Amino acid sequence: MRMDISHGVPPPTTCGGRKFLWGERTYIMGVVNLTPDSFSGDGLAHRPEAALEQALAFQSEGADFIDLGAESTRPGHRPVSVEEELARLMPALDRIVAKVDVPVSVDTYKADVARRALAAGASMINDVWGPMAHGTTAPVAAEYGVPIVLMHNQAGASYADLLPDVIDSLRTAAAAALAAGALPENIIIDPGIGFGKTPDHNLEILGRLREIKALPYPLLVGASRKSTIGLVLDLPVEERLEGTAAAVSLSIAGGADIVRVHDVKAMARVVRMTDAIVRGWRPPHWTA
Repeated sequence: MRMDISHGVPPPTTCGGRKFLWGERTYIMGVVNLTPDSFSGDGLAHRPEAALEQALAFQSEGADFIDLGAESTRPGHRPVSVEEELARLMPALDRIVAKVDVPVSVDTYKADVARRALAAGASMINDVWGPMAHGTTAPVAAEYGVPIVLMHNQAGASYADLLPDVIDSLRTAAAAALAAGALPENIIIDPGIGFGKTPDHNLEILGRLREIKALPYPLLVGASRKSTIGLVLDLPVEERLEGTAAAVSLSIAGGADIVRVHDVKAMARVVRMTDAIVRGWRPPHWTA
């Protein structure tokens, strides 16, 4: 029996010329890091051809989106200027949008970077601060008519009541994006695993995603290789594949519509198997 994993299905979202029908299956976002200090050790700063090769591989392995990030968001990261972020981003973005068929998302909280990326062919903005702290990317996404991912984030990890606080913050972020001109169908929310949260907070959120599904927007979850997985399993970042698989599968059971991952080939298999159980999805070759 198919599990009831949401309080309602959000309307379809069009991104990069493709229509995404929420609830039918889980979509996969492959992470291409263009930084020299990625927490996951896969940074490709100033290596645009390698970034293109990775994006093409991710597409062939089942990614539905490619997410490019040119500023690290790891704990203790050094913020970079608009100029430095663009110098890392644009050579790779130009190559990838010319060769990759799936929509390309850009992970940035800076309006100038978002504008340059969208003008160059990106199809989505993934803002780790939502419009909350900076208030700049939502109007740009609205101007270009593209989806925006609004991630929960905050300075520090103090909460009056974790889940209600996160949900209220996401609701406020969505309202701000709507006020900036974003269409409801272009808003995607992300609870921000690992951002402004303790490891216990992260595990609690992953176990209570259905509560966040009360909001009328598609849900993106990015738990791939996160430090909480390393802490639970006592493993370095390069050995967190199985832990990531467990987090991805349970996120889907909790209602995730998009999972953001580093290991696309393996996670695509996890997603398909979980979707077959949770969503009632069947592959095209299914004959039983």
